[in-house]
Amino acid sequence: MAGVQKFKKILLIDQNGGYVTVSPTMPVNTKDTAYKVQISPVNEDKAGSVEGSFERSMEALMSSVAQELSKALKVDQLRVEVMTRLTGIERRIDTESLRGVEVEKCRKEIREIRDQFFESQKKYFDYLKQPTFNIWHWEPNEMLSLLEHMYYELGLVQEWNINPITLKRWLLCVQENYRNNPFHNFRHCFCVSQMMYGVINLCKLTESIPLCDLGILLTSAVCHDLDHPGYNNAYQVNARTELAIRYNDISPLENHHCAVAFRILSNPECNIFRNVSETIFRDIRAGMIQLILATDMARHNEILEAFKSRVDNFDFHNDEHLTSLKMILIKCCDISNEVRPMEISEPWLDCLLEEYFNQSDREKLEGLPVAPFMDRDKVTKPSAQIGFLKFVLIPMFSALSKVGGPLSSIATARLIADVPPN
Repeated sequence: MAGVQKFKKILLIDQNGGYVTVSPTMPVNTKDTAYKVQISPVNEDKAGSVEGSFERSMEALMSSVAQELSKALKVDQLRVEVMTRLTGIERRIDTESLRGVEVEKCRKEIREIRDQFFESQKKYFDYLKQPTFNIWHWEPNEMLSLLEHMYYELGLVQEWNINPITLKRWLLCVQENYRNNPFHNFRHCFCVSQMMYGVINLCKLTESIPLCDLGILLTSAVCHDLDHPGYNNAYQVNARTELAIRYNDISPLENHHCAVAFRILSNPECNIFRNVSETIFRDIRAGMIQLILATDMARHNEILEAFKSRVDNFDFHNDEHLTSLKMILIKCCDISNEVRPMEISEPWLDCLLEEYFNQSDREKLEGLPVAPFMDRDKVTKPSAQIGFLKFVLIPMFSALSKVGGPLSSIATARLIADVPPN
């Protein structure tokens, strides 16, 4: 009521002096029977008690409202979660029902696809081990993947604890360090490595040569012509190039290939040997240097004669015999194009002659000596092939066939068939 202070007692009194109870059934208030309003104060103690009671009541009310609101929100959240789960279940039921109709058909198709995939993979991986493997059908990225497979299939990744990413980086870096020469390029690197992989498998060298040595053979094949400039050692020495000066005219290209190989490996991100012990790494490094240097054709007769002297009493447990065999193996793989079918080997001869002719043309311009087998004015394809087959390949593969198993024997027969009778 207006003008009435807080915590005052308000009473209604009828004309007879009785108290009127405030309710819907109270007597009507008219002019003739008007109520009297009586206002009386409440003592302070009681007022304080009333005020405290009011505040406590309000707090209880607000707390109750908050609790009810919280419950309402939780119920709504729960409802959303339940609806979401129900929707998901309904979708799953629909999917499962659809799948259930053709489940056997789907399983059969999956089995067929899986079997076809593994069969095709197995066919290609078996083909990779053959000397008939056609290296001209593969793009650079595919060759990288096949090289990677060789390291896995031979068990070298596990043997040397190679990080898979490191192996990929190393192979990519190797590819980048092969120049775009007509012959000595990354495809030649892959060709030599693939032949080495085939020799290891078809001759079952895993049964007689330690795995680490097989890894040295394969890695040396991969690295054996790194950063080849397209001009041979004779040109390097005669032209007094930086490489010839640096290596004192002693196998300048082969020394350079080794240096580039270990420069790549000096990068921790490309070092496939980073997890081997220091002792094993020293053996790997020494073995790779020895094998890559053996690819210098100036040393051909020396290496072949040393191997021939050991062939009759060859001992796989003799370190000198084993080293001699590994040197012959990488030499055979390096110049093994003629072992392959004609449709594969013929383009390689064209590439090699193109590189030879480029060198001889430059030698003529610079007034340097020109080798007859590289002179475009003197050499022919048949003469280039016959001399090389007769005096280099056949003697070497014949010697290897005495210890190398089926592949070298087949290769020798193939080479002899290519040479016309005198």
